[in-house]
Amino acid sequence: MTVKDTLQTQGAALSDKAHHAVDVARDNVGKAVETVRETAGKAAETARETAEKAAETTSHAAHDLGARAIETIESSPLGVLVGGIAVGMLAASVLPRSQTEARLFAPVGRRLTDTAKGAVGAAKETAQSEFASLGLSRDSAKDQAGKLLGGIVDALTAAGTAALTARLSGGNEKPVAAAPKTGPAHE
Repeated sequence: MTVKDTLQTQGAALSDKAHHAVDVARDNVGKAVETVRETAGKAAETARETAEKAAETTSHAAHDLGARAIETIESSPLGVLVGGIAVGMLAASVLPRSQTEARLFAPVGRRLTDTAKGAVGAAKETAQSEFASLGLSRDSAKDQAGKLLGGIVDALTAAGTAALTARLSGGNEKPVAAAPKTGPAHE
């Protein structure tokens, strides 16, 4: 064999090996692409199923929350109103006021404040006049409270004396009620 024949044989063998390597690489790339497609398809399917489940769960949770909110509102509307006002006041105190809000709501705030002050003043005047018509004043209320407290002290003293008398006599004698005391606090 000549050198030329040897080189041609080796070149052909090398060419065959190169074609075989390309074919193997092409097969491997094809298999890798197929694997990536399958994996991506499975991942997409899993993501779709997870999203559907999350949407369904969220929908059910929102429905349940709405139903519970309606039940709460129906069972305690005043509590919900007070809670809503409290949350609104808290949010208003935490969030900064914009210039637009200040410009738009300042007149409303002043009117509400003036109205509230007027209502408080009217209620105070009405209460004072009603108390005056009933003969109630701060001094008369103190006197009534003192008389009530004196009566309670007298009742407790009489009960204690009766219990002590009964205990000392062995329960054979009827207790004698203490005579009411007279004095400035007992008039």
